[in-house]
Amino acid sequence: MKITDVETFGVNLGGSNHIFVKIHTDEHLHGTGEAYRVGPDLVVEQAVHYFKDWIIGEDPTRIEYLWRLMYNGSRFPGGSVINAAISGIETALWDIKGKAHGVPVYQLIGGRCRDKVRVYRGVGGATPQQLANDARRAVQEERFTAVKMAPQPPGSEKMPWGQVLRETRRRMEAVRTAVGEDIDIGLDPHARLFEPYRAFEMAEVVKPYRPMFFEEPLRPENIEAMGELRQKVGIPIATGEMLYTKYEFRDLIAANAADILQPDLLLCGGLMEAKKIAAMAEAAYLSVAPHSPLGPYSTAVSAQFALTTPNFLILEYRVDSSGPMRDLLLQPFKLEQGYLHVPDTPGMGVELNESAFHGRGLKSWHRPFIIEPDGNIGYQ
Repeated sequence: MKITDVETFGVNLGGSNHIFVKIHTDEHLHGTGEAYRVGPDLVVEQAVHYFKDWIIGEDPTRIEYLWRLMYNGSRFPGGSVINAAISGIETALWDIKGKAHGVPVYQLIGGRCRDKVRVYRGVGGATPQQLANDARRAVQEERFTAVKMAPQPPGSEKMPWGQVLRETRRRMEAVRTAVGEDIDIGLDPHARLFEPYRAFEMAEVVKPYRPMFFEEPLRPENIEAMGELRQKVGIPIATGEMLYTKYEFRDLIAANAADILQPDLLLCGGLMEAKKIAAMAEAAYLSVAPHSPLGPYSTAVSAQFALTTPNFLILEYRVDSSGPMRDLLLQPFKLEQGYLHVPDTPGMGVELNESAFHGRGLKSWHRPFIIEPDGNIGYQ
């Protein structure tokens, strides 16, 4: 079997960009993957096409070989754009391989070590009560066993730090009261804290409410600072969504900078690279909770990983069975009582709904600029 073509679908659906990769073969099998939208997204899509000439004519089942061809063949170690493109191609190759063998991908990477995949939903609200109400809905009506929230209030960059800490306490207390003591609550300040002492003070404020993890309390550029913070706080530190390949995660583990690793399989180098990262984490007694905010195809890839990874903890999940995300796939995975059920369909187990993509091309975007009271550009 040989690769004959590589297509991309740059799609804006459900209010966000998606960069899907479709690889064709001479045996009429195709595989689908997705590359992370690291921004600028058009560049990621073009990076996939840059690799196209490298892999046409190659055997799509030689996944490790093709990964090394793209990664080692790049002039410098790849950054976010290159690794997102490689991840999109790599996940499509696994879809082909599963279909070629007539088995789901999880059977090719070790088989199930669990029967279903625990997931959490992000909750939000401008006020503590609105936030608590959304968390209560997620738990009582949608039956999630875990949620994730931003601890700091909206507009916190323009508030005095003491007010930020008071509002953070109020938000955390409201959600804990709403969901009870047995529901896990993840916290994500979105790497907007620059000074480690502020991350420490925020951790102290939320500590009495027993968060499941404190995600990206600092940006990832200074791993040593994250390691020092981890030694001081009494709550689990989670990070990794902005890191890629086993090499960067090796540095994170060596610095003792996290309790929970969060590789994104559409960015870190793909499914097999995530398995290697998870094995390194297991040897260090760390768990893995993949970053997966993009929607249903990311969910499908991450669920195949989760089923086969013993130190998997929980998966980020964006509801895709209703609303605007529903149009991306012909049939998403079934969610029940806070767990995903993965079918034994060959490959990744899902197919794109390409008929919904017409006229919905990629849109330019950026995260909101953080303007501090004195006009300085803050971290986001």
